Amino acid sequence: MPSTLPALLQDTEESLRILQERIGHQFNSQLLLLRALIHSSFAFENPYASQHNETLEFLGDSVLDLTLGFILLTRFPELREGKLTRIRAALVSENGLTTSARAIHLGEHLLLGKGEESSGGRDKPSILSSAYEALLGAIFLDAGYDTALDFVRRHFEKQLDTQQEQLLSSDAKSALQEYLQEHHNEGPCYTLCGEEGPAHARIFSVSVSFRGQELGRGQAGSKKEAEQQAAQAALLHLRQGSQEKH
Repeated sequence: MPSTLPALLQDTEESLRILQERIGHQFNSQLLLLRALIHSSFAFENPYASQHNETLEFLGDSVLDLTLGFILLTRFPELREGKLTRIRAALVSENGLTTSARAIHLGEHLLLGKGEESSGGRDKPSILSSAYEALLGAIFLDAGYDTALDFVRRHFEKQLDTQQEQLLSSDAKSALQEYLQEHHNEGPCYTLCGEEGPAHARIFSVSVSFRGQELGRGQAGSKKEAEQQAAQAALLHLRQGSQEKH
């Protein structure tokens, strides 16, 4: 097992080469690409790899919102802001990003701790979606906005071609926001109720409320997905209440 970053880079050289061919970008900084693939569980077990991919994930999340926003606005100039937001939110949901990560076999290239490796971490949606954002953040740092935009365009335009209607209806948070705005002219409030599990495998519990009344709860490996689940539960609750009134 390598004990330094240069040794780890040499040990993963073939894996990095294959991934770069799949994504269509040759990194100027191989260390930057390597960092995007280092999960916190691996860094915990190997202190020399302390710079894991969570800060790159943070950056990639912002880059993804910007690039997808530009793509959607230019592709669907006739759609109103609410529908554009709904499509983007569906694409960047945990499920959407996991689909994109699996398309490039990203799980094969991740560096995981022994526990995550043995528990199937290479195919966990929370890990894959986060790593995909980290990879995009690394591409942005390595080659700039235009290259990041090209990467996002190539990876998401097929989904836009084939799944536009499905994407419009799959984002529960946007649907709940629109429902409450339409009926009450106010939006919901999301609250993080708790976290459990080790740092590299956190489970987040989120509740969504309106005017002090809890409407639903969700639990998932990321805050984003927990919020989506809470919103889905809230929509079900509101629709059932509406049916009972009629």
